[in-house]
Amino acid sequence: MVEKLFGTDGVRGTANIHPMTAEMALKIGAAAGRYFRNDGSNGHRVVIGKDTRLSGYMFENALTAGLTSTGMNVLLLGPVPTPAVGMLTTSMRADVGIMISASHNPHHDNGIKFFGPDGFKLSDEAQAEIERLVANDIEPAQAVNIGRAKRIDDGRFRYAERVKSTFPSGMRLDGLKVVIDCANGAAHRVAPEVLWEMGATVIPVGVTPNGYNINDGCGSTHPTLAAETIVSHGADVGICLDGDADRVMILDETGKVADGDQLMALMASRWSAEGRLRGDTLVATVMSNLGLERYLTGKGLHLERTAVGDRYVVEAMREKGFNLGGEQSGHIVMTDYATTGDGLLAGIQFLAAMIDSGKKASELTQSFETVPQMLKNVRYAAGQDPLTAANVTGAIADAETKLIGKGRLLIRKSGTEPLVRVMAECEDPDLLAEVVDGIVAEVEAAAS
Repeated sequence: MVEKLFGTDGVRGTANIHPMTAEMALKIGAAAGRYFRNDGSNGHRVVIGKDTRLSGYMFENALTAGLTSTGMNVLLLGPVPTPAVGMLTTSMRADVGIMISASHNPHHDNGIKFFGPDGFKLSDEAQAEIERLVANDIEPAQAVNIGRAKRIDDGRFRYAERVKSTFPSGMRLDGLKVVIDCANGAAHRVAPEVLWEMGATVIPVGVTPNGYNINDGCGSTHPTLAAETIVSHGADVGICLDGDADRVMILDETGKVADGDQLMALMASRWSAEGRLRGDTLVATVMSNLGLERYLTGKGLHLERTAVGDRYVVEAMREKGFNLGGEQSGHIVMTDYATTGDGLLAGIQFLAAMIDSGKKASELTQSFETVPQMLKNVRYAAGQDPLTAANVTGAIADAETKLIGKGRLLIRKSGTEPLVRVMAECEDPDLLAEVVDGIVAEVEAAAS
């Protein structure tokens, strides 16, 4: 039986616990090498980036061993943002790109994300074939065809130049005081450098990684530190990235946080006014707030919803020719510039909007009034499926009945962690709390 390894965003788990072991990483590397080196020649190459987790060294070496054993030549980028891997995969004419990261998760987790030669994340079909190869004997290359590995020292500089090239020509950030929180992650060097080179007064936080402190009390999932820094320094705006810098949260001059929905609303409105929004459509997931949908409708624009996961957003954008999409969690995808979510790129596009409009961040980060939304997570043990329990299905059915005509309910398993996510939207806050807390209680009972 073929084991399911890939979730919504690559292979992910706790380091040194299956499937995130060095042995499995070696097999995954060998399987990917065999899949992409399908003509037997030695001209194939792969780029590998990573974030700042301690376990990144282990997985980098294991993947390199597996890939070179099947004849792939490996180009090691070191710590770079996830979008840099997508970009460098194409610019370096690689057959595949790999990012070693667990994104916003704590340091003890790690993951392996794949990009195809076009810089986009792999399809479900490609991932399934790699899983099939892992489950079987993988034919190694002959001794004369073993691949080579080479360290690439300027990967982050190449990425920095690409990001800066998306900024309006002739525009600078002079006079803007910007707090940049890099989550002690992959962008801890490149993000402050880019902002400084563009003229901003930069106040960096989360830029001292030690292998253990990635996303720890900082970054897009913990913006309090950045908010306090904005207030104490009198900054104009804050940009909070996550551990691999493919997500962003924008903070205004008071420290108030604007999520991905608000940033997408702003960009969709601006791009539409400039005639740049293809199909007059924004692509977002089922998690995006109902207020965003109402805002877009009021401007004659359309919201296309997908399953949760930025790769599904990108797939819909590519299939239908749209160029703007993302997630409430802060993945902002602008396919005119990048192949995946890019927190730094999205952040400087927001700064461009500030300069172009002459408005404060607080005037740009509240495009619409959100419908009250509540999201709670319930952790469950491996092998459990609490959503199949009779008490849970009954609670969900009861909640759906109560919300008819008043709101919506979304229950799903996380694709990256053993969590059940319970989310509801409703104009009535009391009813909102009642239905979410009721379902959470039943899921907790089923998972106990």
